Amino acid sequence: MALAQPDPATPLGGRPLGQLAPSRGTLAVTACMETLQIAYLHAVAAAAGCSLAQPFPDNGIDWHVSHSAPGHRADDEVTIKVQLKSTYQLGPHHPATGPGPRPSGTAGSHPPARTFGFTLDNDHLAKLARTPVSVHKILVVMIVPRDRDDWLRAGHDHLALRHCCYWTNLAGHPVTGRRRTTVRIPTSRVFDDRALCEIMTRVGAGGRP
Repeated sequence: MALAQPDPATPLGGRPLGQLAPSRGTLAVTACMETLQIAYLHAVAAAAGCSLAQPFPDNGIDWHVSHSAPGHRADDEVTIKVQLKSTYQLGPHHPATGPGPRPSGTAGSHPPARTFGFTLDNDHLAKLARTPVSVHKILVVMIVPRDRDDWLRAGHDHLALRHCCYWTNLAGHPVTGRRRTTVRIPTSRVFDDRALCEIMTRVGAGGRP
């Protein structure tokens, strides 16, 4: 996700100099993280020309994303299932470790590593790892700053959400832990509108995400 250049009066990752902290609501931070990643998904789907549906009741999958295009092989519309998760980790512009490959279509410095770990309950992983499937599933994990002051930046020509969402297809992934299993999320797989369109094109051609 390309970010606008910060105003000189605004410290990187901070509020404008001299500005008081807003009086935020008392909603649990985990609930706010969930809302933030849903906003990210909606923005990506809008830019990709995709429609969204939320299963009711929720059966362990958060969203169905559909994409219509004349090039799809089996139907003019294909659908994937998306599971959203979020975590506190080093941000994608953190300089602590050596460089990895820069994903196409992104700006800024390299992610901190080629992958990062995310832990899932075994039952949830088994659902995401099941294969073969009639509707493909992907896991989308958002790295969120610890300080809510750093989540959002708005200007006259941009709305920036920090830090980033990454996606992976866990089909066939083994369950290795006693109750929970850590999976590796590639930082080369930035989840943006181009990535979503490419996923849908592959699925529409009869392939995997």
